[in-house]
Amino acid sequence: MHLSPDTMDMVDDGCLSTDNYHDLGKGGASGMGGRVHSIDVILGFSKDQDPLLNPVGPVGTHKVDGADLGEEEKQVTSDPYGHLQSLPDNSQQSAVYHDAWKGRWVNSEHKSDYGQFKLTAGNFYGDAEKDKGLQSSQDARFYATSGRFEPFSNEGKPLVIQFTIKHEQKIDCGGGYVKVFPADLNQADMHGDSQYYVMFGPDICGYSTKKVHVIFNYKGKNHLIKKEIKCKDDELTHLYTLILNPDQTYEVKIDNEKVESGSLEEDWDFLPPKTIKDPEAKKPEDWDDRAKIDDETDTKPEDWDKPENIPDPDAKKPDDWDEDMDGEWEPAMIPNPEYKGEWKPKQMDNPNYKGVWVHPEIDNPEYTPDAEIYKFDSIGVIGLDLWQVKSGTIFDNFLITDDVKEAEDFGNETWGATKGPEKKMKEEQDEKKHKEEEEEEEEEENKEQSTEADNEEKDEGKEEETEEPPEEGDEDDALPKDEL
Repeated sequence: MHLSPDTMDMVDDGCLSTDNYHDLGKGGASGMGGRVHSIDVILGFSKDQDPLLNPVGPVGTHKVDGADLGEEEKQVTSDPYGHLQSLPDNSQQSAVYHDAWKGRWVNSEHKSDYGQFKLTAGNFYGDAEKDKGLQSSQDARFYATSGRFEPFSNEGKPLVIQFTIKHEQKIDCGGGYVKVFPADLNQADMHGDSQYYVMFGPDICGYSTKKVHVIFNYKGKNHLIKKEIKCKDDELTHLYTLILNPDQTYEVKIDNEKVESGSLEEDWDFLPPKTIKDPEAKKPEDWDDRAKIDDETDTKPEDWDKPENIPDPDAKKPDDWDEDMDGEWEPAMIPNPEYKGEWKPKQMDNPNYKGVWVHPEIDNPEYTPDAEIYKFDSIGVIGLDLWQVKSGTIFDNFLITDDVKEAEDFGNETWGATKGPEKKMKEEQDEKKHKEEEEEEEEEENKEQSTEADNEEKDEGKEEETEEPPEEGDEDDALPKDEL
């Protein structure tokens, strides 16, 4: 199921079927290569991904949040993903599009001071339109927003959760994960304690926390992965993918590259251990688990015992030392170079060594296998429920599907198509900024040098004025007449 913030209208109009993808748009098998049984919902923010303006299937009237565009109705065609192929340059449609996503995402009212998201591609991007996403816009805030889609179960199918994220603000502390909720979530009251099925994505706080969360809810309790998965911490857009398989295995990918995989039962504490130590078993009293023992034939040398510290032989009593006032003089103590420490006999192999005693284990009576740990019965909401100290993170290209290859292709068509130009734009901006900073520093240095030169000229002028010699005759005029 792809979830892109612009796709909600398909659900609202009843166009999305999670059981039969060919029902999408009620116009034949036009989506996702015509697969009949599929789970697919895309939530993106660019016009090219917005089924609000582009119902998949027959070309026809476009409605945004239930509002008919009337005379502005346009004919468009759709590709296999239901992306918009052509959209006339129309200011009314553009304005409607810009705010249309708000009708498909519900901001929680659990608290009155939640941070607000805005739609933007950010300061640098690969495509100004396609890279638009939800950006956190207020510092030191909690954020809580969610989008609903037709409920489905992943029973017997893979579950793939995927999205892109960009921390263009040089994030210092904040979450970047998504939560997938049961369909009965009260979106208007969503908060940190709302029960969810899956929490997945990066979390960064300082230098110590830079990891990918993979948390599953099992029987009402949230279980964290026991492995440490490092996340990306630069300012570029990255693609995060979680794959959950019916055989109880999983895989985590970043930028379409596997970074971790394994078994649900082994890497989470969903179930009690299969075996436990036998409470009736005890180590035999005659069990010798000492690999080495003291050599009884070894004896301590007669000259071994030496004091650890000795008086300093070079110390001398000060000439002004007064024993009546200062007491008896004693030289300072220094480490004894002949001190050898505590004597211990040599070690030898223990002839009675039996090895390390291993506590026998028995089957855990509390363990019951569960082949459906992976299964969630009513997936129906995806949300952002997080805290950010420094805002500016952009979320986009949300995808939920049962097709691993489809998710990889979708990632390459979205993130993969714009990552190169985005990086280039970022590098150009950084280079320009660095150059401007150098020019500012150079200009500042020139100003300082110019100021110093002006001050030196002024000082020289003052010295010339104060050191001007007296004119001829002035000295004689100052003398008394009798001396003349």
